[in-house]
Amino acid sequence: MKNLFLFLMTFTVCTSAFAQNQNERKVAITQAALFNKVANLDSSLFAAYNSKNLDLMKTYFTKDLEWYQDNGGLIDFEKVFSNFQSIFNREYDLKRNLIKQSLEVHPIEGYGAIEVGKHQFKHIENGKLEIGTFKFLMIWKNDNGSWKISRVISYDH
Repeated sequence: MKNLFLFLMTFTVCTSAFAQNQNERKVAITQAALFNKVANLDSSLFAAYNSKNLDLMKTYFTKDLEWYQDNGGLIDFEKVFSNFQSIFNREYDLKRNLIKQSLEVHPIEGYGAIEVGKHQFKHIENGKLEIGTFKFLMIWKNDNGSWKISRVISYDH
């Protein structure tokens, strides 16, 4: 009877440890998949930006977009894209690059994800390369597999 009790206790502990390990693996896989999903979305969005494709860029944002900018206040969807059009109309070519090692992605249960990072904007003005490095936070909404940005905080300008 004592041996049966020891066997059952050992079996219970091992089973519990195995289940916990499996759950941790699922979370890690889900975290990695989420990170890759958001990183790919970011890359596609800014490929559209760098090619000045305003119509494609609009597809990455919800219509109720709120964009908070430290040096520009709160702006809505229409104003954001009016601003982008003004940038695209400038004489110089502005390009955005993500600082990859700065990228963080965090899940939002039942909603989507938070993307945090730093990016650089580069352009040549008056024959000189100008580079600005800024911080951002974006809230990605997952609407049945359709991922769009609903909130942006752009700061440290």
